[in-house]
Amino acid sequence: MSEKVITRFAPSPTGFMHVGGVRTALYAWLWARKNKGQFILRIEDTDKEREVEGSIQHIEDSLKWLGLDWDEGPDVGGPHASYIQSERLEIYKKYANILIEKGFAYADPYSPEEIENFRKKSEAEKKPFLFREHRPTNPPEWNGSMPLRFKVSELKRTVWDDIVWGELSAGPEALDDFILIKSDGYPTYNFAHVVDDIEMGVTHVVRGQEFIASTPKFLSLYEALGATPPLFATTPPILGPDGKKKLSKRDGAKDILDYKKEGYLSDAMINYLAFLGFNPGGEKEIYTRKELIEIFDLSKIQRSGAKWSDDKLNWMNKEHMKLLPESEIEKNILERLPEELQNPKLVPLILERISKWGDIDEMVQRGELDFFYKEPEYSKEKLQEKLRYKNTLSEKISENLNLAIGALMEIDENNFTQENIKNTLMSIADSLETRGELLHPVRFALSGLDKSPDPFTIASILGKNETISRLQKAI
Repeated sequence: MSEKVITRFAPSPTGFMHVGGVRTALYAWLWARKNKGQFILRIEDTDKEREVEGSIQHIEDSLKWLGLDWDEGPDVGGPHASYIQSERLEIYKKYANILIEKGFAYADPYSPEEIENFRKKSEAEKKPFLFREHRPTNPPEWNGSMPLRFKVSELKRTVWDDIVWGELSAGPEALDDFILIKSDGYPTYNFAHVVDDIEMGVTHVVRGQEFIASTPKFLSLYEALGATPPLFATTPPILGPDGKKKLSKRDGAKDILDYKKEGYLSDAMINYLAFLGFNPGGEKEIYTRKELIEIFDLSKIQRSGAKWSDDKLNWMNKEHMKLLPESEIEKNILERLPEELQNPKLVPLILERISKWGDIDEMVQRGELDFFYKEPEYSKEKLQEKLRYKNTLSEKISENLNLAIGALMEIDENNFTQENIKNTLMSIADSLETRGELLHPVRFALSGLDKSPDPFTIASILGKNETISRLQKAI
């Protein structure tokens, strides 16, 4: 590719960043990085009524967590500053005047009530409302106090190529005289993003399917301004777990930073989002950031919708956790544990049972780890009930526990490892009618829980003295 690739992500600051927007940013970022191009962050804040305070910072924080760095943007500047649309009004006015001079724009003299009457008349006649059918014959000179509209000069079929969808087209009914600049002085999205993409030299635009219907308007603007449009890559929708409709808040769609709070790894989220609509081929699913950049190709984006799956995300996050250095795994686990549980021996046990760091918080809250620092409490009746394995008599259970104690006593305290404990207890269990006659009672006696790690792991963490003490208590 001879031309320098320039992509952009241009969100509106109207609320939290959801996964659909983040995936758009990711694809644009990957394409720029793969081609050693530029990735621009631009804030489209011309709809002031919908703007939510703090959203710009939230957008930046979200992208920074994911490691999607930008070469030009609000906080880093660049040759096309400002990168916030509300600070670029003079640029839009300049382009507006160019269109006026070329006969492609005019002032809209109608009141909202008059336009509504036009619309109602079209409805009554059962035909689509087209403003161009009500275009004023002698519009007034535009002075900024009334809307400025684009003038469609030629009704024709619009045909364009999309990197993902191939050739797309729309009939002349898709063209109408749309607003370029509103009466409040702010440009519309249809106008501002085209001007900005021209000014910033954007070569590739990654976008959702909802923009296909408006593409004829965009292309008519590029043509009127004598500019070459960028290449479009239209992404498929992200569907809810049922695979039938777009992912929504009702389906669990949430702020991307909530995933950070829940302890997901940014590399895992990047990996997962990349594969929601992109498939490089092959069986491999776990990719590092560097590998994703190497394999990414806009032409391999799929057309069909991609179904969101928490289970798949959790699996992928678990796989990425395994790639971390042992020291980082230990640090992340221990910093979420209370002081009483700051034991490095717990790290492999906890790692085996979690798919994200936030699972540790839930384990702690549920008290699933309390027995490691606090002797379990249970009544004699509950103990008798739980220590029965099938129909084994209590006397037999006690006898087995005594055998376990005697065997464990023989293990040197310095060699009281999971492997030695397992070999010792299994030699006894294999001599019984069923292994459960020994292993189930030992596990319950040590943890006091119906569901807990295996008794060998628990004993190795508790240590020899505490293990024998708890078995004696159970007897």
